[in-house]
Amino acid sequence: MSRRLTTPRALGFRMPAEWVPHEATWLAWPHEKSDWPGKFAPIPWLYGEIVRLLAKVERVRILVADAGAEQGVRRILKKCGADLQAVDFLHHRTNRSWTRDFCPLFVKNRDGEIAITDWKFNGWAKYDNYEHDDDAPRAIARALRMRRFEPGLVLEGGSIDVNGAGVLLTTEECLLSPIQARNPGVPRRKIETALASYLGATDVIWLNRGLEGDDTHGHIDDIARFTSLDTVVAVSEPDRSSANHEPLKENLARLRARRDLRVVTLPCPEPVYFAGQLLPASYANFYIANGIVLVPTFGDPHDRPALITLARLFPEREVIGVPCRDLVLGLGTLHCMTQQQPS
Repeated sequence: MSRRLTTPRALGFRMPAEWVPHEATWLAWPHEKSDWPGKFAPIPWLYGEIVRLLAKVERVRILVADAGAEQGVRRILKKCGADLQAVDFLHHRTNRSWTRDFCPLFVKNRDGEIAITDWKFNGWAKYDNYEHDDDAPRAIARALRMRRFEPGLVLEGGSIDVNGAGVLLTTEECLLSPIQARNPGVPRRKIETALASYLGATDVIWLNRGLEGDDTHGHIDDIARFTSLDTVVAVSEPDRSSANHEPLKENLARLRARRDLRVVTLPCPEPVYFAGQLLPASYANFYIANGIVLVPTFGDPHDRPALITLARLFPEREVIGVPCRDLVLGLGTLHCMTQQQPS
């Protein structure tokens, strides 16, 4: 059989939207203290609270290094009141805990079969230690006994967002820039072909740049997200003195030029700094789970309008704000730390 005929798309697979029913959410328990310099202590407890919320509505599958680490996590989850009957553990070492970017991107075919697309992961073309993270999709495929497809290109889940019907959002800054280049020398056309062949994304919407302070160099999940087949919520910054004003304005213009999309705006929180470092705080880094939407909040006046906007976009789900000023020091929040496995 030719390679063309064995791609997921040729076999009827496509990446579902995040709002379709989940079997589980994948997390990796945080352990890399340098990701939260001087502020690691509250992070495991915040993870425990997030597991408590998720375990009410779906299974939570957590990557931990070994049995000893699992017992430590179980103690935290018990104290947080999480339903341990809804939690599974997979023993697999990780370098970091941002499962959005190194865990599998799951695809589903017309018969309901779930399979794994195993993209390469290279530490956002920035960090040297990523081998354990890169191997996670292989370990998960073995544990779940799922088919695994290897596109042969680097791609992080936070760099894309899909509507489940063939449309995908991404940024030129992340996938095409020579800075932190994921796939040096690979042209736009080849990347689009891979997104179509392995995720079923036949229509790619390219925005330009991401948020200032985002060390991934342009992830989409901090600036624009699908909330339905034809609705995108996008971050806007009206303050002309902000470094985010012009890039976000251009992204909005590109989205609004599409006549097939309804575009709704989200505010930016006030800039969040820690030890002089600007952090990529964004309400767009929400996570859609079964019946709920978890939304990062920052102790900011814009928290409330952001939550109201998302509640209107998800009228059949409970929208829950989760305090993330500590978590965002790791340069990611709720969407970055989760990866959905469709049912």
